[in-house]
Amino acid sequence: MPSKDGASPQQGSLFGEILDWMLAPLLLIWPISVALTWLVAQGIASRPYDRELGETARSLGLQVAAAEAPMGLAKGRDRNALAPEAAALLRADASDTVFYQVLGLRGELLSGDAALPVPVEEAPIVPWEIHFRDDEVGTDAVRVAYLWVAPEGQAGSTRTMLVQVAETLGKRARLTNEIIKGVILPQFVILPLAVLLVWLALARGISPLNELQRRIRSRESSDLSPIDEQRVPDEVAPLVRAINDLLARLDSSMSRQKHFLADAAHQLKTPLAGLRTQAELIQREIDAGRASPDEMKRSLAQIARASERAAHMVNQLLSMARAEDAEQAMRREPVNLAEIAIDTVRDFVPRALERRIDLGYDGVAPDDSRLRVQAQPVLLGELIRNLVDNALLYTPAGGVVTVRVVEDPFGQVVVLQVEDTGPGISPAEREKVFQPFYRSLGSGVEGSGLGLAIVQEIVQQHAAELTLDDTRVRRAAGGESPDGQGPGARFTIRFPATSSPTS
Repeated sequence: MPSKDGASPQQGSLFGEILDWMLAPLLLIWPISVALTWLVAQGIASRPYDRELGETARSLGLQVAAAEAPMGLAKGRDRNALAPEAAALLRADASDTVFYQVLGLRGELLSGDAALPVPVEEAPIVPWEIHFRDDEVGTDAVRVAYLWVAPEGQAGSTRTMLVQVAETLGKRARLTNEIIKGVILPQFVILPLAVLLVWLALARGISPLNELQRRIRSRESSDLSPIDEQRVPDEVAPLVRAINDLLARLDSSMSRQKHFLADAAHQLKTPLAGLRTQAELIQREIDAGRASPDEMKRSLAQIARASERAAHMVNQLLSMARAEDAEQAMRREPVNLAEIAIDTVRDFVPRALERRIDLGYDGVAPDDSRLRVQAQPVLLGELIRNLVDNALLYTPAGGVVTVRVVEDPFGQVVVLQVEDTGPGISPAEREKVFQPFYRSLGSGVEGSGLGLAIVQEIVQQHAAELTLDDTRVRRAAGGESPDGQGPGARFTIRFPATSSPTS
């Protein structure tokens, strides 16, 4: 359960949690076992005493049946149904108080204790069938055995006498306690022993986890090799496979970062070396007194160009870092793609005019609410900016660069296209141009080689689809279009469309 401040609760010990889940049922079952043992012990203790009590009631019934002659029924109330010696023997139990009762054919008390309750029978009376019940005599709880007796010589008669024998529960309670003690007391030794054995078994069972932890902790920070799955239990193998997958992805990511940093350092080295060389050259000319204003202007112009290339490289590196930031890419919102494309074209118009390139936008109006995509606005702007920048770099003077945003006929995607009339990209290089720092050979264009790599990363972050083809049809051999211009390059990106709320 989350804590009050919103933070997740601290995870406890796995060993302790498993131990709790094993011992909690055990400690819950133990009192239930005691209660069941007590009930079973009561049944066991009552069975022999019920048998003895039933035999006593039957013997008393036989004596009562023999004592009741057919001719003396009218005088039965004036005689004892049980001889004084037998009555004295019946009450000779030193542990419990014994009660008996004999009721005549008319329900009159012939002998015994009048306080013993009479049973309430709903079923038909069967002579000589012994029944048992729990009852009370005064404040004493008793166990009663009773039966209906048919006097001798009255076999065909439906009139019966009732004989009851009852005793208190002292002997039964003592036997029940002895049985419970015999069963429960050993459990006080067995239960702690069971807890100890469970603890030892768990400690032995999780020892492979401790070994795995030791192996991981002993690794060097640079060791991203897979963990041996053969030396771990089957239950932990999926976790180890997940860790190995993470290590593989970390290794790949770190390798890419190392390669990227090495390439970035190499690329930055050239403009920085140019800056240093030009500064040292002009310093020597000044020291020698040979520095003319024209030479100083040329040196300063070269320094400005080198610093501009370095600044452009740094900006591209920052854009690449933003494109690879997964957390930033997750912060998406409905974005008007046409509006961002038009703003980007407007920003590049001065540069296009300087290079005498016809830069324009061709597509739907920016107020068309249908052309919205779920995207990160900053990254989407970087994507269009790099595509336009790349097109202006490779398009010669007099060429055309067009940015286009259209909707597909089925309304499932929004299409962004940036095309130019430059030399184009050969089919053999179309996979390579999206690699960082790759530049087409023989183009004579100075660039960082990061623009299309940034585009590829942003496209992947937004689950879009990127295709590259020619703007015009190439000649069979010359690589130019039929009108003499270059075949150009056309980048087409299809973003999943998102439904916008109606106004």
